[in-house]
Amino acid sequence: MRHGQAGNRTAIPVKDAERSLTVAGRKELEEIAASMLSQGMRFDRILASPLKRAYETATIVSKTFKSLNVLEQWNELRPEASRPDLYRRLSKLKQDSEILLVGHEPYLGTMISEMISGNGNSHVALKKGGLAKIRVTSFVPKPSGELRWLLTPKQIRKLS
Repeated sequence: MRHGQAGNRTAIPVKDAERSLTVAGRKELEEIAASMLSQGMRFDRILASPLKRAYETATIVSKTFKSLNVLEQWNELRPEASRPDLYRRLSKLKQDSEILLVGHEPYLGTMISEMISGNGNSHVALKKGGLAKIRVTSFVPKPSGELRWLLTPKQIRKLS
């Protein structure tokens, strides 16, 4: 999942890592999270980039899924992080886990591309608040998986 709508980089004199979700972004994410819950989605854990807007997004989803109490910040989900480091860390988790990653573009799109095509050149992109589901078949030595679906925020909200 990509984080929701955040304040403009140039209009707000704060560091990129500290940009918060906008009021509209929070509202949209609350609707998206409610739709996710109504569709029967479930997560064993939510792993989020430590950047403020991504962690705020993960927190909104976590609060909607009240039974979920595992929300973690992973530096491996920062926009400049090494995806191989992320894959190594993910490979250590329980294999049949349902995990929601909350992060940034183009990092997530490139990760999806690597999973489904073997390289980062498929040009997959997530809109802010967008969501993709991948059935992972392996993380190491090379990530691979099957794209089950890729949804825009508008599509997610229409599902409920």
